[in-house]
Amino acid sequence: MFKSGILLEEASMISEGDKVLFITQKGKKYLVEVKRGKQFHSSEGYVDLGELIGKPYGTRIRTNTGSLWVAAKPTILDHVLNFPRITQIVYPKDLGYIILMSGVRCGSRVVEGGTGTGVLTTMLAYYVAPQGKVYSYDVDEGHLEAAAKHLEELGLREFVELKHGDLTEEIEEESVDAVILDIPTPWLAVANAKKALRDGGALVSISPTIEQVIETVEALREEGFAEIATVEILLRTLRVRRGMTRPEHLMHAHTAYITTARKAYKEGEKPAETKL
Repeated sequence: MFKSGILLEEASMISEGDKVLFITQKGKKYLVEVKRGKQFHSSEGYVDLGELIGKPYGTRIRTNTGSLWVAAKPTILDHVLNFPRITQIVYPKDLGYIILMSGVRCGSRVVEGGTGTGVLTTMLAYYVAPQGKVYSYDVDEGHLEAAAKHLEELGLREFVELKHGDLTEEIEEESVDAVILDIPTPWLAVANAKKALRDGGALVSISPTIEQVIETVEALREEGFAEIATVEILLRTLRVRRGMTRPEHLMHAHTAYITTARKAYKEGEKPAETKL
């Protein structure tokens, strides 16, 4: 798909050095690099990774104990969910909503803060590529270094500018399509986000507590943003068995509150002049 890295690989056959997603008979998932002479061990037995070379993705393979596994082609989500978690991550149930509400697509220019583990950064890069750009800020240089490594591996590094900085102090970019805030004090970055956004651009704020939401919404109102809304997405899976289908006992409940808004102008406020 892109110039280099794992996401370039569109082949349907497994080669040495490729990564496969093992889906075990018991439903567990493992992201593993294929190497000759190597074995992958789990509680359901082990497989010889070299046996996968030259076989199509989706191949079924048995472990030494007889457990039947599928060697699937990993998606971008499979990759990012296996990043080492140096900070709290944005979960899949929230990622889709954020992408949709921010309007991010191929060619978009997006400011993100902060980078953290790099899950959202990578997903944004995947969607803006190959014509767009993500400008990801973080106050911790260690986070930026880790994200750079992941992006490089996936062939997405060129679509992200990693920046050591604090969005509550300054956003250098102008006329961006979206600003996405995943920082402890998003309300302090709202004014800077407004300056950075193009007319009608989207702001998305991700917060774990309702106190943060209240402060952020008040700041958005003060700055004249329109269509301000906050949601919490709950995900409940079903246990499907003929004659006894029901919801699972456990569910993915609260992970974050997501606040969205569009740039507008307060009454009497003049838009900034467009720079050509």
